[in-house]
Amino acid sequence: MEKIEIEEKIVGMLKTVYDPEIPVNVYDLGLIYKIDVAEDGEVVLDMTLTAPNCPAADFIMEDIRQKVESVEGVTSAVVNLVFEPEWDKDMMSEEAKLELGFL
Repeated sequence: MEKIEIEEKIVGMLKTVYDPEIPVNVYDLGLIYKIDVAEDGEVVLDMTLTAPNCPAADFIMEDIRQKVESVEGVTSAVVNLVFEPEWDKDMMSEEAKLELGFL
């Protein structure tokens, strides 16, 4: 399977992960900064949170890791939590902004 196909499937999986306090998935919220798929199927994701002290951080990160590892062609997944650049609502997709009443 091509890296681009794996990446598309990963994005599809990320759209099934939600912050328990926000009715929008982590991908459309703009929380995923980077998805790197290596030739051997190892995936490294950089992500952030809407707030550094998010009580659901561990739950969200583990949900992402498990779902990404379930994608065909992925051998392992590492989820890095980063806070640079700082997240803001402009990083959300148009759909997310509409859902949350920002449009």
